[in-house]
This record gives sequence, structure tokens and C-alpha cells, in this order.
Amino acid sequence: MNADSAPDMPGTIVREQLRRNAEGVILFDPGVSPQVDHDWFDPDHWRRHGVLQAQPGGRGGVAVIDTPAGECVLRHYRRGGAVAVLMGDRYLWTGASRTRCFAEFRLLQALCRLGLPAPEPVAVRYRRRGLWYSADLITRRIARAETLAERMTVAGIGAELAEEVGALVARFHREGVWHADLNAHNILIAPAGLYLIDFDRGRFRTPADGWRLANLQRLRRSLIKLGAAEGREEAFDSGVWASVLRGYERTFGA
Repeated sequence: MNADSAPDMPGTIVREQLRRNAEGVILFDPGVSPQVDHDWFDPDHWRRHGVLQAQPGGRGGVAVIDTPAGECVLRHYRRGGAVAVLMGDRYLWTGASRTRCFAEFRLLQALCRLGLPAPEPVAVRYRRRGLWYSADLITRRIARAETLAERMTVAGIGAELAEEVGALVARFHREGVWHADLNAHNILIAPAGLYLIDFDRGRFRTPADGWRLANLQRLRRSLIKLGAAEGREEAFDSGVWASVLRGYERTFGA
């Protein structure tokens, strides 16, 4: 375990139930849906019922599904980068509690208990094949949301929105939450406010300025890549990024 890793999440997990069969193992929240079966993780099942809507996002894309628990998002775990060519959606088995899906499900539960704006977890499933496993996650859909990246392509990012983004990140950092891939594609803008999504490999960490700064710099690179700097990083740093930091510092110190 890394020296700056926090081994325990705040609070006690009280709402989870396991279901096992030959198809794999499902972990779900009975408070959200009292029954979840393996069909829930099959996009073809929802397509046959006319309630599947594929949409871009993540490495393999996600699907919006209309379940008995309401509209949800189904995401299949898939590797990115060069390793994806060899490994695709396979992960090394090291135990159920260490699967990426179980870890993200429990992290999301903890975030919701803390009142942080993150997706509510519904269920996860892993399917083990010898030394490897594949996995899926279902969360409640955040209604009428668009990503920060999508908003930027249409309207850019003004000072007010930039401050809200900084405040959003600060709320998570203040609770010791590290996001493994903090970028504009993982920030949602909805009528209810801003949300942070995709907590695969995220975790709680002990207080330290280093990882928080690195997280912010990752977001900064994402905004520049998407054109927020318009070729002039100096202007970006004194404008958009200064607003992000202003919102961050105001909220983090509150």
C-alpha cells in the first residue's frame, strides 16, 4: 500500500448484497433495487426491450438503460492505451474485494454518504475466467447532463463556470478523494449542479499537497488540450485557470 493511501473509507457500508451463479458475481444496493440479475449487464437485453441508448464516453463507451430502478448508465470496464491491444477488457484476478468494480462501487457509496456530487451506484458484476476477470458497473443516470468538454466546444469556459469547476474539485479533495483521471470529460454539468464521474481506480488518500496539485495539473492539461488556452497559455493561466484556482481555494478553505 502506498504511504499516502488511506486504507479505510469513511462510514460503514451497510447497503450491499451479493448474488452468485455460473454467470459471475453481482454486488448491488438493495436500497436502490431489491433485485438485480445478470440480464441487467447485457446491452442486448435492453436493446430487445427498446430501452437502450448508446452514447460516447469512457474507453468503450457507455449505455443508458431504462431499468426498474429508473434510468441508469451501464459501463463495461475496458483498458486504455497500448495495453488495451493485448488485454482488452481483462484484468488480473487478485480477489473479489480487489476487483476494480467492487472498489468503485464501494467508493461511490462512500462519496454519496459524504454528500459529494457523484453518481449513485446501483450494481456491479465481475465474471472470472481463470486468472482473469471482466467487469461492469451500473449507476443512476444524472439527468439532462453534459460533460464540461461538450460545453466547451459550444460555449467555451467562462470565469463563472471555471470557478464552479474549481469548487467541485475542492469538495472532493477536502474529503481526501483522489480521482485517477481528472479531466473535462469526467465533469458533468446538470441543472442540479456539477458532478464528478468515473471513479475507476480512485481512492481516499491521506492529506498531502502533492497529490492534490498533481490532480489539478491533470485537469489543467485537459482544458488546454480541449482549446481553453487558444494557443496562449499565459492568458489561460491568468484567466480561466486563475478562476479555477480561485474557486478551488475558496471552497477548500471554507
